[in-house]
Amino acid sequence: MRTLLRFFFYLLYHPFAFAYDLVAAVVSVGRWKDWVLSVVPYVRGHRVLEIGHGPGHLQRVLLSRNLVAVGIDESAPMGRLAQRNLKRFLQVDSSNPHTSNPQAGYTRIRLTRGIAQHLPFQSESFDSIIATFPSEYFTDPLTLAEVKRCLSTGGRFIVLPVATFLGRGFLDRLMGSLFRVTGQHPVDPLEIFSERLKRPFIQADFQVKIENIEVKSSTVLIVIATKQSRGTSC
Repeated sequence: MRTLLRFFFYLLYHPFAFAYDLVAAVVSVGRWKDWVLSVVPYVRGHRVLEIGHGPGHLQRVLLSRNLVAVGIDESAPMGRLAQRNLKRFLQVDSSNPHTSNPQAGYTRIRLTRGIAQHLPFQSESFDSIIATFPSEYFTDPLTLAEVKRCLSTGGRFIVLPVATFLGRGFLDRLMGSLFRVTGQHPVDPLEIFSERLKRPFIQADFQVKIENIEVKSSTVLIVIATKQSRGTSC
């Protein structure tokens, strides 16, 4: 089953990247973008990297806040899709007559292709690094080492690994069952709070806390891993 799912996600991220938003909206019952954007209040600082930027929805919000937003994704088709989406957004925003000084403070679109285990950025380049619905790579020691290297002291690695349906209606219960099949829904939400999830971050010398917030009749789990100053322990 996991092999089939990996193949499915490969198709979705590569040759069928154009269908990503539609599939995400269906499997989340229209909540996907809200889930992704739920990480925004946890962003700190001005320089932000998104690992696995996908279609660029989070990049759009970061740009709208005049942040220095950078995105990296392994998928070339997803990169092209995000470029188109962001250019369309900036064009629409700059043509809005009610916007004072259109595009003031907007950084240029900064998207690149690469993987989390080998980030092509200088040390301490970012104040926050974000990954939403990543695969297993986010707990890879190589990923955590690279994230730590690229973060400024006190910077945050913000990870949204999973969302769960609260099951208030038949459709929510049905989609919750489907999420469990795909591995995107934990068997027990308390499992997310266990040391099993925190351990890789602690071993990488991050200070870790996990929060769960309610988003449209669902619970989103967010890991906030903070880079400590030298000599500071958990």
